[in-house]
Amino acid sequence: MRRAAIERLLPAAYQRASVPGSVLFALLEVMEALHAPDEAVLADVDALFAAYRAPDGFVGYLTRWVAMDHVLASPRPDAPPALPVGRLRDLVAHGAHLARWRGTPYGMRTALELSTGVTGFVLDEPVDRPFHLVVRVPPAAAGSLALIGRIVAAEKPAAVTAEVVLLGDAEPADPPADPEPPVDPPPPTGPAVGRASVPPPRTLPPPGPSAEEPS
Repeated sequence: MRRAAIERLLPAAYQRASVPGSVLFALLEVMEALHAPDEAVLADVDALFAAYRAPDGFVGYLTRWVAMDHVLASPRPDAPPALPVGRLRDLVAHGAHLARWRGTPYGMRTALELSTGVTGFVLDEPVDRPFHLVVRVPPAAAGSLALIGRIVAAEKPAAVTAEVVLLGDAEPADPPADPEPPVDPPPPTGPAVGRASVPPPRTLPPPGPSAEEPS
């Protein structure tokens, strides 16, 4: 709030006493300076909640806000991010889209691709094992098995079991568990990745008329 605006809130006698060089005039200028930082934040408050404009230290909170906190290795808000900040921003930007498709193969594949920056995940449902999912990981994402395991556990339907296996492995292997107590990873370095684009889900053609139906 500017000094003149504060002065108009004062009684008329105080307004007349607020002249340059007076104690009251100096006090109102100090009040204006004290309000300036908060007003600057309020003028751009929407930036705090925009995926690609929020400060780096606030992105972890936004990740939890859109229910993607399972990608963070540690529950402590002050822990270094487990992913580059750019990938966390991509997850926040697509948080509503991921929530819409949660529990589907498309939703899980999209969450894995956004989190790892790698494409080529294959989701199989063996015919001899109902309610079981095999997530096959491309070799480029071999170093993120712990993260992939957390994502699979959070994104799969509750009634479905799942396992993670590297493409090319002979036998499926469970992803390694996070160490106990958890060890915070070093903060990622380098520039943040650009904005990710998510392909739309594949749609199936409508079923044709049954052969038993009369033409």
